[in-house]
Amino acid sequence: MESKEIAKKMTAVNNGFLHLLINIALLVLALWLCIDAGNNNFTLGGILGGVCWILWGLHVTGFKTMVIQPNHARVLTFFGKYVGTVRDNGFFWTNPFYTRKKMSLRADNMDVEPIKVNDRNGNPIMIGLVLVWKVEDTYRAVFDVEADSYHNFVAVQSDSALRKVASLYAYDNLDDKDELTLRNGGDEINRRLEQEIRKHLEIAGIEVVEARINYLAYAQEIASVMLKRQQAEAIISAREKIVEGAVSMVDTALKKLAADHVVEMDEERKAAMVSNLMVVLCGDEGASPVINTGSIY
Repeated sequence: MESKEIAKKMTAVNNGFLHLLINIALLVLALWLCIDAGNNNFTLGGILGGVCWILWGLHVTGFKTMVIQPNHARVLTFFGKYVGTVRDNGFFWTNPFYTRKKMSLRADNMDVEPIKVNDRNGNPIMIGLVLVWKVEDTYRAVFDVEADSYHNFVAVQSDSALRKVASLYAYDNLDDKDELTLRNGGDEINRRLEQEIRKHLEIAGIEVVEARINYLAYAQEIASVMLKRQQAEAIISAREKIVEGAVSMVDTALKKLAADHVVEMDEERKAAMVSNLMVVLCGDEGASPVINTGSIY
């Protein structure tokens, strides 16, 4: 979107200290003319003194709020017509008839409270974000949105963008481990969120410095069910590792016994030994040893 902002440069003519001297001179001249007219009963002097008083009063209003600090600006309008934006820092004097609006160009942050939305699979989730933003185009921030409510505009549009992004992805992958999800997307999800918020805030001249998800969880009504699913997945994964390790240990034990000629076993004895070792290694509780004093036949 093309910017309509006009950068108004402050020159030596707008130097506030120079105009301060002029203002003092006008004040002294007005006082002298009025006193002189009073002492000499000089009507023309009184009129000139009155004119100097009016000029002094108009001139002094040109200093109003024209001390501009770093990362601040003033938006100037002349009877409703946009004149320009002053971003220069310092003490300035401008046309007394200009209306001046103070704008902060500093970075601001917003913590969007977690909201309930449905992910791509229809599961209700709670998601929140942290947004860092600043005003980039003062014209849009003042004239294209409500002048005193662009902070509220940022909050509402950020909420809308967050809902849209959350609905495009699943909370977590169920079958496809390579699928991009809100939980494992990380920087890529945050970049998509930044792009979406930037599109929503462009009309207000807002620059998105950073946007990232800071809260993500299942909604309360399905949290317990999803926790059980996650626990089941964790148990299955752990069991797979245990079985894999147990098979490796049994295989090593059989090979070691055969290599060292500790005992000669036929296939039936090996099967019995494998069964016992697997029970011991894969069981949740410690095995109780049983001493066999006889033959298994």
